[in-house]
Amino acid sequence: MKITRIDAFQIEWTPGDPAERRGAFLLVHTDSGITGLGEASPMQGGLVSLTILKHHIASAIIGADPLDHAVIHDRLLHKLVKLGPEGALGGALAALDIALWDLKGKLLGQPIYKLLGGAWRTELPFYASIGNNGVRSVDEVCKAVETRLRDKPSAIKIRFDNDRTKPDIDIPGDIAKARAVRQLVGDDFPLAFDANNGFTVGGAIRMGRALEDLGYWWFEEPVQHYHVAQMGEVARKLDITVSAGEQTYTLSGVADLISAGVRMVQPDIVKMGGITGLMRCAALCQAHGVELVPHQTQPTIGHMASMHVSAAQPHATKPCELDDPSPRRHAVFVNPPRPVDGRFHLPQTPGLGLDLIPAEVASRRIDIG
Repeated sequence: MKITRIDAFQIEWTPGDPAERRGAFLLVHTDSGITGLGEASPMQGGLVSLTILKHHIASAIIGADPLDHAVIHDRLLHKLVKLGPEGALGGALAALDIALWDLKGKLLGQPIYKLLGGAWRTELPFYASIGNNGVRSVDEVCKAVETRLRDKPSAIKIRFDNDRTKPDIDIPGDIAKARAVRQLVGDDFPLAFDANNGFTVGGAIRMGRALEDLGYWWFEEPVQHYHVAQMGEVARKLDITVSAGEQTYTLSGVADLISAGVRMVQPDIVKMGGITGLMRCAALCQAHGVELVPHQTQPTIGHMASMHVSAAQPHATKPCELDDPSPRRHAVFVNPPRPVDGRFHLPQTPGLGLDLIPAEVASRRIDIG
């Protein structure tokens, strides 16, 4: 089996979606007629990653054997490294790697988790990831949580999505919201707080102490992600688990977080090397006794790929992430990933286990220059 061409494009989920809200999809075609599905990080619509795939990667992999996915990944990483592995290049390589794993599974007639060594579980609980709480009132935050509890999540994470240029903007208000959510769900329900890089070191420690008193499970990205030493400082000074890594695109970057003192890392499969990258990260975390809880908010191709890796992970300590539970992104799939009674059920079909509806893809497709 050889790669004959790749097709990188955006998907418009709803009519009139601006470019930055679209999905970033990749199809890898082969001479056997099998097609692999991949997804790049959809940040800003994945436009730069898709451009790299179209103009810099496509010509380099025509004729390659898709089973050489790790060799292809590493060769392209080093060839294109000056484009910046901590960003759009990472997203492009992730999309390609996911598609090549999908091809591998389809060729061998096995779901990806089987190719990763087998599944410890194929029913995966999820946590509801609820954003935009920085601008909401306390009552509005609680209403958003009440709505998502109907989906039967195993945990809730409240995200703040504040302006990163204004750290510590409303710590008393943040504490009040965290306290109100705890009172709403009860003492034993698992909760997490995602600061989205919103605090200084001092502000993060103050906030973290309050979260400890409220019994929150983890405190995500309390300070700017590029201040790795400061992230580690906050992690070492708090008893609550501090997590980071959503914006880390390389294995060495994850190693730096671990060395700094972060004991739960959250790389995203559509940013960090796809399935190959995330499996390498899993080995690194296991070697250092650190929790791996992948970040993954987009409930489409990348989400399914991430769940295959989580299924093959022996120490999956936290549920999978689910941001948007609406069917908005389901229209292009025959069998979209959706939870049933609070759990995702991984398919036993080959590859990712996802099938596209060609007519829907064609009607929503936005080509790039």
